[in-house]
Amino acid sequence: MALPKLNVPKYKLKLPSDGRTVNYRPFLVKEEKLLLVATETGEQSEIIDAIKDIIKNCTDLDSVDNLATFDIEYLFLQIRTKSVGEEVEVLVNCPDDKTTQVKAKIPLDQIKVKKTRGHKTTIQLTDECAVEMNYPSLDMFVTMNFTDQQIGVDDVFKMAAACVKTIQDPNQVYECKDIPQDEILAFFDDMNSAQFQKIQDFFDTMPKLTHTVKVTNPNTEVESEVTLEGLASFFG
Repeated sequence: MALPKLNVPKYKLKLPSDGRTVNYRPFLVKEEKLLLVATETGEQSEIIDAIKDIIKNCTDLDSVDNLATFDIEYLFLQIRTKSVGEEVEVLVNCPDDKTTQVKAKIPLDQIKVKKTRGHKTTIQLTDECAVEMNYPSLDMFVTMNFTDQQIGVDDVFKMAAACVKTIQDPNQVYECKDIPQDEILAFFDDMNSAQFQKIQDFFDTMPKLTHTVKVTNPNTEVESEVTLEGLASFFG
């Protein structure tokens, strides 16, 4: 005799990047197990494959390869919220002494994707030269949230280079997927500080999960606001 099938609720959300409607459901135990096994190995390729499988299983999206990092974070947040509950407790550092840790309860349904006014994907470096940027990929999402990998200066430059979609001058548009990464890194090296700051500003102002909580330091009784950003801040 076949065992009964459990009903799984279905939900809808809109992707922050383009407003597309996505149908999704909570994690099931099989998906939790898939992610746990992958994170135990510590192999980035296995974690990436697990996340792809989980999002494919839990949503009606065909692919996650071209999703912006903050879309993936928002999707993961919503899926986990419906799976583990509407609230989590995290440890945060009190800003006044920067050492005391206190517990804070985070209502997951109140976490939003913050969009910075004036943020653009096309960066004008000079009157005649501009670069068009993509958002970081699934690989970077995994590095930031699921591995202990230390991110060094070279890694930051390589990530930035991987996000350059096109370089444009009055005569031509260069598709960077066809250009060796070393050449793009050399292009960065030839920038002045103000020009490269514009590249950094693109990453600093790109949309991100954010939520502000009030905490009170039990040692000093000082009340402060703490802004948490990125998926790892809410789940560790």
